[in-house]
Amino acid sequence: MYSELEKQLGIKFKDTELVERAFTHSSYAHEKKMDALSCNERLEFLGDAVLELTISAELYRSHPQLPEGELTKFRASLVCESMLAKKAQEMGLGQYLFMGRGEEISGGRQRESTIADAFEALLGAIFIDSGLDGVKQVISKLFAKEIAQEPKSFLGGDYKTALQEEVQKTDKDGVSYEIVSESGLAHDKTFVAIAIVSGKEVGRGSGKSKKEAEQDAASHALEYMGFDLEN
Repeated sequence: MYSELEKQLGIKFKDTELVERAFTHSSYAHEKKMDALSCNERLEFLGDAVLELTISAELYRSHPQLPEGELTKFRASLVCESMLAKKAQEMGLGQYLFMGRGEEISGGRQRESTIADAFEALLGAIFIDSGLDGVKQVISKLFAKEIAQEPKSFLGGDYKTALQEEVQKTDKDGVSYEIVSESGLAHDKTFVAIAIVSGKEVGRGSGKSKKEAEQDAASHALEYMGFDLEN
């Protein structure tokens, strides 16, 4: 069942039941009246920690010229939800998910937050199944291209941090955000957020989650302030 996935990851699973748990969404566990701990949330918690540690070590090793602040931004761009969802989509993780009927109907297999969580849960499962060295090899392989890139910009996943740092150079109160509207069905909402500096709107953005909308608002604020986000 997981031969193609094993090929992509370059490993062989010893415990496939552990992998199945990594792909078990809470909606499936609830629908099947399984134990609450049978879903992938605990493995997601573990995978998140392993991912951050490994990415931190790889960036530290690969970019000796970068100070702590820029390493933090670089890491944030690699471990953000959109990046993890992109990796999950590239691997086709959605096809492996066990989920409840309602979640399935509402598009759960393609939802960024769901597949990003499954990606982290899979890393947690690999950590238990293959140890730290095993999961580090997998992460290093999956993120090799991004880790090796020139650190000319880390804004791709963390516009909010970049905006906050820039604004605090002249305004100690920094930036605040406000969700000004939301629309759409419960499972497919669109949020609109504004970035506020000194009581004034400096950027407006939208997204499928409040965090995504705030990031979009921050990116527009940076453009408004004259930053070239393409370079």
